[in-house]
Formats: sequence, structure tokens, C-alpha cells
Amino acid sequence: MRIRPVGTHALLLDLATPQDAAAHGRETDDAATVEAWRAELWRRRELGELVAAEIVPAAATVLLDGVPDPPATAAQIATWTAVAPPTGRTDESAVAPARLVEVPVSYDGQDLARVAELWRTDIPGVTRRLRGTEFQVAFCGFSPGFGYLTGLPAELAVPRLATPRQRVPAGSVALAGRYAGIYPTASPGGWLLVGTTEVTLFDVTADPPALLSPGLRVRLVDR
Repeated sequence: MRIRPVGTHALLLDLATPQDAAAHGRETDDAATVEAWRAELWRRRELGELVAAEIVPAAATVLLDGVPDPPATAAQIATWTAVAPPTGRTDESAVAPARLVEVPVSYDGQDLARVAELWRTDIPGVTRRLRGTEFQVAFCGFSPGFGYLTGLPAELAVPRLATPRQRVPAGSVALAGRYAGIYPTASPGGWLLVGTTEVTLFDVTADPPALLSPGLRVRLVDR
């Protein structure tokens, strides 16, 4: 892991490094490692051992923003890493309570047949897998309210479209790589569409505005 300063009051933890993979004698699972660090940093902040205004996970990094003394905090994190680095498996005491969000979905996406072919199954096989998977919000990005959902195994990763669609309707449930996601608003997009939902993902008048946030568990249930 590399810890780098970002501006004057932030640190970036870069978790996907070749050194980490070599040290563990295996390829690292970036999503699991990021979630382990997010949970551990959240836990230590709750205990008062870490001062940071924001803990922001991404695909292979965690950003700590609002850090009063970045050099001291970096040294502190390095000490935690040397003693007991998070590994992608955390006991319940290390994880912030994760709420389960159920999203009602109609499996009517225009790319279902293509996903079934890629997964070497039929359309009911795809929908059974999606209904039976407990996803987790790894991080948010792309547009307000868009959560990148992990939970599918690596062998079910699917490619993006070679040419993105100019407009994907709001509420579209889609797959790309190892992620699932739901488009909060209509926008261009190249993910494979498997369903639709009427759930509002982002509402500026709500508290919090985004339905999905890092660490939450998500199930795609029948609508």
C-alpha cells in the first residue's frame, strides 16, 4: 500500500500495488481490500483513533479528506498496516453496521440474452443469479447516486458495449466488468442492461440524498 498526500488536508491510500500481491503470494481482490480498509478506517474514526471528515472509497483507493495532520496520520496508518493489515475479511466488530437495501427490479433489460450467452446459461438462469446475490456498495461515482455493486464472482464479469448508448433510461439495472449498477438518471452508458427499477436513487431533498452509500448491502428483488 502507498499513502500519498493530496493537497494540504487529505491522504490517498493506494491499495492495488504489485508489492501487496507479492507479499500475500496471490493476486489481490481490490474490492474486498478496499472494503476492509473502509470498514477499518470507519471503525477507528468511531473510536476516536482517526480524525478525518470524509472516508471515500473507490475501485482501488480510499481517500481521507479533512485530515488535520496528514504526515502524522500517514505514519499512524503505516503502523496499523505493519501490525495487522486488513485483508478483505473482517470480523463483525471491525465493520460499521451495514443496512440492507432491497431494490424491486423488473428483469426486462434488452441485454439479458447477451448476458445469458456470456454466462453460459439462459435468461431465467441470469435472473436467478441476480436475485440470489447479496451485493455490496463498493464505492459511488459516475453520477450522483450511482453505486458500484460487488458480489458477482470474477468468472461472471461481462464486457461493456463497444459503442455506448447515447441514452440509458433512469432506473436501468446494468452490468459491466464484475460490477452491477443502477442508473440514477438518464445518461449515456455502455453497461449491459438487465432490468429496470422505479426506486429513486438520488433526491436532493432527502437526507441523505443518495439511497446507496459505500458498505451498504443490496438485494435486487422482484418487482
